[in-house]
Amino acid sequence: MKANEIRQNFLEFFESKGHTVIPSASLVPENDPTVLFTTAGMHPLVPYLLGQRHPGGKRLVNYQKSARTDDIEEVGDDAHLTFFEMLGNWSLGDYWKKEAISWSYEFLTDKKWLGLDPKNLAVSVFSGDADAPRDNESAEIWKSLGVSGERIAYLSKKDNWWGPAGMTGPCGPDTEMFYWTGDGQAPDKFEPENTKWAEIWNDVFMQYNKTSEGKFEPLEQKNVDTGMGLERITAAMEGKPSIFETELFAPILEKIRDLSHPTPSLSPPTDLSSPDYRRTLPSLGEGNKEVSHYAGGERERSERIIADHLKAATFIISDGVLPSNKGRGYILRRLIRRAVRHGQSLEIEQEFCTEIAAVVIDMYQEIYPDLKRHKEIIVGAIAEEDIKFRKTLAKGLREFENLVAKNTPSLIPSPQGGGGGGGGGGVLTGKDAFDLFQTYGFPLELTEELARERGINLNKEEFEKEFAKHQELSRTSSAGVFKGGLADHSERTTRLHTATHLLQAGLRHILGNHLYQRGSHVTAERTRFDFNHPQKVTAEELEKVEEWVNSQVARDLPVKQEFMTPRQAHDLGAIGLFDEKYEDKVSVYTISDPATGEIVSREFCGGPHIAHTAEVGKFKIQKEEAVAAGIRRIKAIVE
Repeated sequence: MKANEIRQNFLEFFESKGHTVIPSASLVPENDPTVLFTTAGMHPLVPYLLGQRHPGGKRLVNYQKSARTDDIEEVGDDAHLTFFEMLGNWSLGDYWKKEAISWSYEFLTDKKWLGLDPKNLAVSVFSGDADAPRDNESAEIWKSLGVSGERIAYLSKKDNWWGPAGMTGPCGPDTEMFYWTGDGQAPDKFEPENTKWAEIWNDVFMQYNKTSEGKFEPLEQKNVDTGMGLERITAAMEGKPSIFETELFAPILEKIRDLSHPTPSLSPPTDLSSPDYRRTLPSLGEGNKEVSHYAGGERERSERIIADHLKAATFIISDGVLPSNKGRGYILRRLIRRAVRHGQSLEIEQEFCTEIAAVVIDMYQEIYPDLKRHKEIIVGAIAEEDIKFRKTLAKGLREFENLVAKNTPSLIPSPQGGGGGGGGGGVLTGKDAFDLFQTYGFPLELTEELARERGINLNKEEFEKEFAKHQELSRTSSAGVFKGGLADHSERTTRLHTATHLLQAGLRHILGNHLYQRGSHVTAERTRFDFNHPQKVTAEELEKVEEWVNSQVARDLPVKQEFMTPRQAHDLGAIGLFDEKYEDKVSVYTISDPATGEIVSREFCGGPHIAHTAEVGKFKIQKEEAVAAGIRRIKAIVE
C-alpha cells in the first residue's frame, strides 16, 4: 500500500466514525509562542483541547506536517527524522479510551484498511507514578481485543506520557502500538528495548493540565489525541526495516547517489595541505559525536542525513522561515549546513542542495500545494545558504591558520613543552575549537587533524563542555524559547492577534489588494507579519498604515467570530488561501462598523481575539525589512 493510499484510508476510516477532516497546519505554530515548530497534530488544536469550540465539531482527523529537532543527532538510523507527517484523530471532550483503542486496532488489523497481522503487534501503557495512577483501563481494553498480557508492557512517564508540548498545557498517559520488523513472526513476549519492535501509533489520553508550578490538575474536558507516523507505518506496510527504504525517501536518495562519487579508498587523506582536503574530509559531524564516514555504513548515514535535513528545510522555508542566527532560522540554517557537510563527505563538489529540494517539491506538491507556490523562494533561500556556508568554511580555514600563525593568547604554552608529534607545541583551548565549530561550522575532527599536524594539543574536555552547553541551548530552542504557557492566550497576545488582522487590512488599504499574508508569528511581545510586495515599503507608507490601524482602533469596532463553509467565507470576501484544503466549517473573524455595514477586516483564523478594537491599544510599527525576493516583513507592538 502506497503512502498516498495510507493517508486517504486513514481519513476515510475516521470519517466513517463521525470525524471531520481538517487541513494540515503550518510548521510555524500560529497560536503558540512556546515552541519553534509544530511537533505534532495536536499543536494547532491546543485552544480546542482547552475548551474552545472547533468549527469541525468534537471529532477531528487529518494528516499534519511536523518537525522535531531535539533528536537531530539520531537522524541517520532506521527510525529518527527531523521532518515527518503525522496521521491523527481527536476527541474534544467526546469519546474516550475504549473507542480510541478499539478504532486504532481495527484500522491496523482489519483487511478493509491496513490489514496488518495482529500476531506482530504489541503495546505499552503507563505504569503510574506520584502524578497519575497506572493505566489498567487501557491494558484491559487491549486484552479484550485479543492482545496477550505478554505483549503489554507497563512503562514510566519517560516512555508512556505525552506532553505538554511546551512548558505548560494539556497532557496525559498514552498507549503506544509497536509492529515487529524482524525476520519471521514476533516473539511471544514484548521487550520494548528490542529495536526490531517499531513504534507506529500513539493514543494519548489528555486528562491533565500541567500548571506553571509543575502540578498536574485534572482537565474539565478530557481529550483523545492520537498520532501515527506516516513514514513508520509505510515502512511496516512495505515490510522495510527502515523508514529510509520506503517510497517516501527512495527518489531523494537516488538523486543524492547520482550526485555523489564514492571514494575508492576508505582511508582519510594524509596531506592536509592539499587544496582538496576539505572535499575528502572523513569526519563531518557535530562536535565529537560522529565517527569517520569512510567506514561501513557511514556513507549511507550521510545520505540519509542529507535526505532528511533538506526535506525538512524545504518544508520549513515553504512555511515562511528563512535561515538566520536565531530561533527557527538558526535551526533551518543548521539543517542546511549539516547537509552540505555530509555532501562533502560523499564528494558532492557542486552546490547540490537545490537539486534535492526540487525532488522533494515534485514528490509532495500535490499533497502540500504551498511547496509549488513557494518554489522560487525555497530554491533561492537554500541556494544562498549553500553558497554562503561554503564560503564560511573557507573563512574558517583561514581563521585557523591565523590562530596558529599569530600565536594568540589562547595558544597557551604546554607545561610538557609541546606534544602530539610536531614542532609547534602549545595547547589550543576547547573554547577556540568550539568557536571554530559554531562560527564556521568546523567539526572537531578537522580542528584536531590540523592541530596534530602542527604539534598542538587540543583541550577536548573544554570543547565537550562548550558543546554540551550548545546542545542544551538547541534542545531548549526546539522545545520552547519564549516565556508563557502553551498556546498563549494572554491579554497582550490576544490584543496583538487582532492588531495583526488590522495590519493586513491597513497594508492592503494603503499598498493595494495584491498583498496577502505569507506568514505570521504572534507572541506577547510583538507581532511579526510577512507579506508579498514587490519593493520596500517607504517610511511615508508605513506611517500611513500605522495611522490607519490606530484610526480603526479608535472607532472601537466589534470583533465577531462566525462559523461557515469555505464557500460562504469566499463569497463574503474573507481572506484565505482558497486552494488549500479546508474543513467543512471554518472560523472567520470580522471587524465591521454595525452602523454603516462597512467591513474593515474579514479573515480565516483560529487564534484568540478581543471583543472590540479599542482593546488593542496604541499600535506601533517597529521595523520593515526584506526576507526574500518579493516578500517583506513588518514587526509591530501594541502599547
